[in-house]
Amino acid sequence: MAIIDIVKWNASDDLYAWKFPSEELSTWTQLIVSESQEAVLLKGGQMLGPFGPGRHTLSTENIPLLTSLFSLPFGGRSPFTAEVWFVNKAIPLDVKWGTAEPMQVLDPLYQVMLPVRANGQYGVQIEDTKRFLIKLVGTMSAFDREKLVSYFRGVIVTKAKDAIAKIILQQNVSILKVASRLNEISESLKQQLTPDLEEFGLKVVNFYVSSISTPEDDPAVQKMKAALAKRAEMNIVGFTYQQERQFDVLQTAAGNEGQANSTLMGAGMGLGMGVAMGNALNQSMGSAAQNIQTATASIACPKCNVQNPAGARFCTGCGNQFNAPPQAPTIKCGKCNAESPQGAKFCSGCGQKLAAFCIKCGQELMPDSKFCANCGQPQQ
Repeated sequence: MAIIDIVKWNASDDLYAWKFPSEELSTWTQLIVSESQEAVLLKGGQMLGPFGPGRHTLSTENIPLLTSLFSLPFGGRSPFTAEVWFVNKAIPLDVKWGTAEPMQVLDPLYQVMLPVRANGQYGVQIEDTKRFLIKLVGTMSAFDREKLVSYFRGVIVTKAKDAIAKIILQQNVSILKVASRLNEISESLKQQLTPDLEEFGLKVVNFYVSSISTPEDDPAVQKMKAALAKRAEMNIVGFTYQQERQFDVLQTAAGNEGQANSTLMGAGMGLGMGVAMGNALNQSMGSAAQNIQTATASIACPKCNVQNPAGARFCTGCGNQFNAPPQAPTIKCGKCNAESPQGAKFCSGCGQKLAAFCIKCGQELMPDSKFCANCGQPQQ
């Protein structure tokens, strides 16, 4: 194989480390290192370098180890074999990470187990070239982003799950609100990962948690979000859940007047099950009834114009009595003065037989009369 005169990076920019394909070098070989790169020689199990950006001639002046290998006259072109490794020290900022499977976390606010996913990106820089090549690259011919992600996926995901769980459980942050802590979680993870990656010669430049979310198709998530939407709706209307249930019961009773009493009785028994009856039930039913009244028709007082519930007999603003229904005519008992409906044959107070009167003109009738002798009105 011919001796290589020039050795330089000839690979794609997305590689972290790349080995020059030929090992046939000489003391006149030119090593060219670009900006943001470093190069090392691996000879006889020893690592020589690193060589920074610029042009380097491989000679005994910068590689003292080669002195014992030369048997040619001074100044001659002495061939030798060695591996040349290039390391890309640029900072890749788009290394992706994410939790493949959601983790189950107990929401401290709603006390529901919910699945949680997280993802983001990070940037690393090769800080110690020799340590990186020895501990991470080894005998591979190239080290790319895919290998980096594969090597550190386990430690990143484990620490991310631990940091998120601590924020949720120790600080009582709901899973639905944990996204507001992304900066805090990102900084915490960067500090935790720094010593792990330094062991391999890598520096964590930045670490970002882009999102923490719950799968929308998970049944537990759907059920909780539906409950929260319902609660928000009731807050807007001004009802509590108990009041809404009472409203439904009363509305059902109002739609079926024939069974109103039995329905309300059953509703009262159902609502009181397991709780103290009495004042608590009266107050809650009164509150529900008041909510219903606000939605029904009202009547205005002709005296003060205050709106009153339909069917009211007295004004709630001034006490004015509305038109009272006409009272049925009565007759008074001559023995005990008790009032009885007109046409009654016996007193409702003492049982005394009452005199009969015409239902039209009020004329006293003869016993068992079927017609009034005064006006001729048939008597019932």
